[in-house]
Amino acid sequence: MGVHHTSYIEISSRGFSDIIDITSDVESALASSGLTHGLLTVFVPGSTGSVTTIEYESGVVEDLREAIERLVTSDRAYRHDLKWGDGNGFSHVRAALFKPGLTLPFSDGRLVLGTWQQIVFIDFDNRPRNRRLVVQIVGD
Repeated sequence: MGVHHTSYIEISSRGFSDIIDITSDVESALASSGLTHGLLTVFVPGSTGSVTTIEYESGVVEDLREAIERLVTSDRAYRHDLKWGDGNGFSHVRAALFKPGLTLPFSDGRLVLGTWQQIVFIDFDNRPRNRRLVVQIVGD
């Protein structure tokens, strides 16, 4: 089954689809594991954040933010809000669509990413948050 390694990434975010490049943090976690070949998973504990890939360029980041708002608008009433009164029903729906984790291959001690592909954390909540992402690595 290979060797397992777990580490964490601490993030402070602004909420409201704050998109943060975590590629270097994930690369550091991989380097500290000492593993050279295998799979790496980044996971967000919680129901209002997601991890995905994108070209982390200001135009694409804004395009994604706008697309998220069109897909799941923040300016309507959600049943979650009626029950809990916290106003973040849209956050939960967005996170469910984008998913809480991402699995990536690595080879020769490096993530296998495309030239313009970065790993990002998206905070969909309706307030600033401190998050602790889990990085689990399996390989040899």
